[in-house]
Amino acid sequence: MTTTVTSAAPDAPAAAKETPAAANTAASVVADSAPTGQAQSGIGGGVRIVYLALLVLALVAPLIGLYPVFVMKLLCFALFACAFNLLLGFTGLLSFGHAAFFGFSAYVCGYTIKSLGWSPELGLLAGTGTAVLLGLAFGLIAIRRQGIYFAMVTLALAQMVYFFCVQAPFTGGEDGLQGVPRGNLFGLLPLGNDTVMYYVVLAIFVACFVAILRIVTSPFGQVLKMIRENEPRAVSLGYQVDRYKLLAFVLSAGLAGLAGSLKTVVMKFATLSDVHWSMSGEVILMSLLGGVGTFFGPVLGAGTVIGLQNLLADKVGAWVTVIIGAIFVVCVLAFRKGVVGELIAWRERRAARA
Repeated sequence: MTTTVTSAAPDAPAAAKETPAAANTAASVVADSAPTGQAQSGIGGGVRIVYLALLVLALVAPLIGLYPVFVMKLLCFALFACAFNLLLGFTGLLSFGHAAFFGFSAYVCGYTIKSLGWSPELGLLAGTGTAVLLGLAFGLIAIRRQGIYFAMVTLALAQMVYFFCVQAPFTGGEDGLQGVPRGNLFGLLPLGNDTVMYYVVLAIFVACFVAILRIVTSPFGQVLKMIRENEPRAVSLGYQVDRYKLLAFVLSAGLAGLAGSLKTVVMKFATLSDVHWSMSGEVILMSLLGGVGTFFGPVLGAGTVIGLQNLLADKVGAWVTVIIGAIFVVCVLAFRKGVVGELIAWRERRAARA
């Protein structure tokens, strides 16, 4: 790659105002540094067909006997995993504190709906907005750290949020926040009906998934992937790396907060387990299991973890955690890129041989 673009480096604009040349430079850095599958931003026709088939399956799920509440819970955690993957998979930042955004937003959403009498859409906005502000505060403190130091700072901040939730009166302490009413969306759609609630959750998930896809495939997303692959090179090209990281962190936190708020409306409660550090570990497990840096990997990982928990909880009790941990170890040893990542790598090797 040539160095002619460095003439624009000293005065590179903010995240949303990059020139086409700068965006192309970012894309070329990603292409030079990453494997073919990771460098490609677009989605092939075959993948589009798979997505379309999955969407059709999701649309008819209540009609073919799938339990709507279980699928809604799966979609909420899939959105949570996609939000986390935006930060880890496409920006390269490992956060151990995403449970703070997920769980605290769940409490805020539940409290505003139950105690303040807000409508569900306002409760969701309150929870998401709280997560955005919390993510901004976390990001301003942690974003200048890298590697394990960044992870430890986010974990420490998340634990502060956890202990606040233990003591705060509006959270219900160890009893949690119970009996959150679903109400009517925009005063029209009765969310107390599981079928109506299901299609609302599905619409929100699809909209967020498409938004993440658009973010990652935009020039802004190309810069994020350049930072992930070669941060010193991004700095040398004049990008204000900390601003990009902070914006990605806030976006990820907001989406995680929306997932937590949505989960409270679906399940009608919020508990300390939502904000506990183990929830951060669980979302990391989902992302790694499905494939970090892939679009569908976190969804598959969330479906696997939530499905196993639902299937085995009443059969093996607390041993379900051990079983999921063993499966995770096997997948890490056999599928280091995650299930979807390994499938992409296999397809690329096959195409190369052909």
